[in-house]
Amino acid sequence: MTTVSFTPETVDRDWILVDVEGKALGRAASRIAAILRGKHKPQFTPHADCGDFVIVINADKIRLTGKKLDKKIYYRHSGYFGGLKQKTAGEMLAETPERLVELAIKGMLPKGPLGRRMFRKLNVYAGADHPHQAQEPKILDLNS
Repeated sequence: MTTVSFTPETVDRDWILVDVEGKALGRAASRIAAILRGKHKPQFTPHADCGDFVIVINADKIRLTGKKLDKKIYYRHSGYFGGLKQKTAGEMLAETPERLVELAIKGMLPKGPLGRRMFRKLNVYAGADHPHQAQEPKILDLNS
């Protein structure tokens, strides 16, 4: 028996549309991260980028459970002294809901060059409109 190792050139990629309206942020992000990695395919190879392209719509209608809207804090630093900035999840959901979803998914991908390559296949939009109709994405129901 020989083990077949797939390369990114031999994998066929699909476009998948995910509507996250009313879905919990962490549960949706973990499912999307697995699709970006390619773990849903039988030819999954851990050291290669075998995942699909993902389009996330209605990011502004995602749900955070508990008191995360007020208590969860996102930090960033400008690189200068005293340059630590912070925002709560509620502020990020109001200002840039796409970034909130992207950060949740990015944290679940591998760190390093492979994870950055996988992250580039993610497209997040606040509303229901997206410019990827030409790719004919398959609709994924997160309930199943």
